Amino acid sequence: MSQLIVRNVAEDIVRALRRRAARHGRSAEAEHREILRAALREDQDRASFKAMLASMPDVGEDLDYVVPRDLPRESP
Repeated sequence: MSQLIVRNVAEDIVRALRRRAARHGRSAEAEHREILRAALREDQDRASFKAMLASMPDVGEDLDYVVPRDLPRESP
């Protein structure tokens, strides 16, 4: 596993991390990992629009989706 070192973190942030870790029954390091995992999971889970379109089933014919247009009006 890789290691990540975060420098220059404000003391109030470190205290908040420790409090949050204690509430969840984890070490500050484990809480930090969980915060990163949760934040980055959104990016990984969210499919791109292109991927979503590509995953749609290929059903029907193009003519099934033609929008009917009004007939041209007669000239007075």
